[in-house]
Amino acid sequence: MTLEAILAYLHILAILTMVVFLSSEAALCRMEWMNAKVVERLARVDMVYGIAAVTVLATGIARTVWGIKGSAWYWTNPLLHVKLTLFVIVGVMSIFPTISYLRWRRRLRADGTLPAEAEVRKTRRLVMIQAHLVALIPLFAVFLARGFG
Repeated sequence: MTLEAILAYLHILAILTMVVFLSSEAALCRMEWMNAKVVERLARVDMVYGIAAVTVLATGIARTVWGIKGSAWYWTNPLLHVKLTLFVIVGVMSIFPTISYLRWRRRLRADGTLPAEAEVRKTRRLVMIQAHLVALIPLFAVFLARGFG
């Protein structure tokens, strides 16, 4: 029972960290606020977001393996697969902003150039789509935890 509580705590902490840093990306990735410090900060914020996302996945898998309900209960429930599919979609979508932030930082350090407005808008759009998809995952989690599926 203690292990279940600790795993749940770590999973929730990782989720909150991921959401905070995704929200920070959404807030910072705006042309009207774009400057050298923001470009540097976006790359660091995105790195923490990525680490948090990996931690969410690891703690979620740990909960299915060592949790009270057992892996058979989780892995046979279609809602878990919906959650994982959404998570993978968000993860794949996050590749483009990561590449953009690293490219922006490299260009900034090389010649002091800030990203073009079109690049910033395109990247922010992807970050916002990710944020909206991430917000759906807890809906499926709530139903999963209550035995639906």
